[in-house]
Amino acid sequence: MASVMASAAQAAHSVATAILAKAQIQPGADIPSTSDLKENAADESKKLDLSGRNIIVGVPGAFTGTCSAQIPGYIKAYDDFKAKGVKNIYVVSVNDVFVMKAWKENLAPSGTNVQFIADDKGAFTSALGLLFDATPRLGGPRSKRYIIIAEDEKVSSIAVEEVPSNLTVTDAKVVLAQL
Repeated sequence: MASVMASAAQAAHSVATAILAKAQIQPGADIPSTSDLKENAADESKKLDLSGRNIIVGVPGAFTGTCSAQIPGYIKAYDDFKAKGVKNIYVVSVNDVFVMKAWKENLAPSGTNVQFIADDKGAFTSALGLLFDATPRLGGPRSKRYIIIAEDEKVSSIAVEEVPSNLTVTDAKVVLAQL
């Protein structure tokens, strides 16, 4: 009986992810509304400031191995990104605000200007068309690993890892070299 229930739950997650899935955002498109995001508190919405040039780093999960290897590159190179005209770097994950705050403190105990943003409902990630079913490894729908360079609220460029556990096109050094 338990295995039937588990199978039904997994099927429901897959269906929910398929329903939420949209076509992947493309260069030239407007970045969707960011009103459901959070940074400081669960009851306080965060709207991304996307005026100028900004980088949105989408990751599958806080505290996961590849994500925790990827984000320190952005923290260390923050000043280099600023020198190339980047106004803000946002790290977005389908996690709750408490997890994102703890992950930021873990990766940058002395602080960082990189902003860690919780997309706890996955609404922003879904609107980007970058949600995938990560149920087998992370328990539910999650964000693909991606980089969006935004210019004045429009996608200038986007790179998505074909395999979420890879760091090829989304590595900080690669992105910095392309600016």
